[in-house]
Amino acid sequence: MASKKVTVTIPEDLLEEIRAEADERGISACVTDALRAKRDRDKLGELVHWLEEEHGPVTETERSTAYAELDDLDAEHERRRAARSKRTGEAA
Repeated sequence: MASKKVTVTIPEDLLEEIRAEADERGISACVTDALRAKRDRDKLGELVHWLEEEHGPVTETERSTAYAELDDLDAEHERRRAARSKRTGEAA
């Protein structure tokens, strides 16, 4: 995929945090990931808006059910990470 170099201005404190957390991929990859995630959230928000226009707003029961399912998924991911770490001897 073609890339183009651009200049951006980032607050110093945020830049230092990004540098500290950036792996060998570097700051450009972190910024790219963040911009893609933002774009995806915006698209998802637009989809939610369209669906609520068509079907009405999400009820509190639906929202609670969805959050419970997400909590279950998070717990399963954590369980699998811990099991993998235990097998490979990595720190959890």
